[in-house]
Amino acid sequence: MSQSHEAVAGHGSVKSYLTGFLLSVFLTIIPFWMVMKGGYTRQVTTLDIFAFAVVQIVIHLKYFLHLDFTKNGRLNSFSFLFTAMVIVMLVGLSVWIITAADTLMMR
Repeated sequence: MSQSHEAVAGHGSVKSYLTGFLLSVFLTIIPFWMVMKGGYTRQVTTLDIFAFAVVQIVIHLKYFLHLDFTKNGRLNSFSFLFTAMVIVMLVGLSVWIITAADTLMMR
């Protein structure tokens, strides 16, 4: 039985991992600096933190999970998106049901 290591098409290089890491650090430092400086309103800070978090999620998906919409990675990407959609729906609808039940019971 031979144990050969075949190259996987979606595997990243050291350069791509380093790029993803540096972008992640950069996208973490900016919101931290905004909060520590304190020169922005609460709404602006919250929206910026949310925006940087979304961008950082995309960076993680691209550079660390290697999800893209090329011909080879399309199936993995759609599988991930479907799973994320189901999780968001389950959590969101569960919170909605629990909140509605709490509101009706507290009348």
